[in-house]
Amino acid sequence: MLLTVFTPTYNRAHLLGRVYASLQKQTCRDFEWVIVDDGSTDNTEAVVSEFIADADFPIRYFRQPNGGKHRAVNRGVREARGELLLIVDSDDLLLDNSIYIIKNRYEDIRFNEGFAGVCGLDIYPNGNLIGFGLPDEHIDCDALGIGFEHNVVGDLKEVFRTSVLREFPFPEFDGERFCPEALVWFRIAQKYKMRFFNEPIYVADYLPDGLTKRIVRIRMDSPMASTTHYSELNGYDVPFAQKLKAAINYWRFWFCLKDKSGAPQLPRRWRFAMPLGWLMHLRDLRTTK
Repeated sequence: MLLTVFTPTYNRAHLLGRVYASLQKQTCRDFEWVIVDDGSTDNTEAVVSEFIADADFPIRYFRQPNGGKHRAVNRGVREARGELLLIVDSDDLLLDNSIYIIKNRYEDIRFNEGFAGVCGLDIYPNGNLIGFGLPDEHIDCDALGIGFEHNVVGDLKEVFRTSVLREFPFPEFDGERFCPEALVWFRIAQKYKMRFFNEPIYVADYLPDGLTKRIVRIRMDSPMASTTHYSELNGYDVPFAQKLKAAINYWRFWFCLKDKSGAPQLPRRWRFAMPLGWLMHLRDLRTTK
């Protein structure tokens, strides 16, 4: 099987029908749909049972205690049967030819083990690009270089080899229910590049109750994951301005840690950024009440 479409979900039974409808319309049928229910208390299981009875493509449903999207992703990666894995959030959907495009783009790099996968563009529901697209038809580089070297702005949609995601699982910190995707994508970038192509494959709908709208509070509640991400980003070969921004954000969320003894460390030379991080932390406390 070429592709596992993977959806992590929590109390989104009312939205899953949109994802299902977009999968029904796919012009390429070489995929399965894996759903990991992260401890929903609504009727998600019943809704998915209706999909399974109706669908002409494989659907597999797994339920686990609520632990956050990153734990659901780790479970989905373990359960996936596709050579590739595409994360489709429960409030988003695919274009009718998304899987067809992914298949064609992947064939160009399929037998090159230096590639972690392929990556297309996101669009809003109104059809507008999120960001500015690519300067070329395609770019071969890693997840750090696409932004910092090629200045591509906006959310992109990664489609990874399942084997690569198994090689780089999301870290799971006790008591935390969030881990930035970029933490893992940038770790992958240290070993693999991606084929970025200038074509939309994903419709992102940023709903008020989604992670994006609550991201500061969510990062504050998961300070180990947040500080780990920013400490690692600060250590990568990125422009100085990005290192500084990462250092400030590191301290910003470091102040959220109850037990700072186990926190990842920044080099001592970045301590000068601590006061700026403290000011941002104070602002976060005011604005996230």
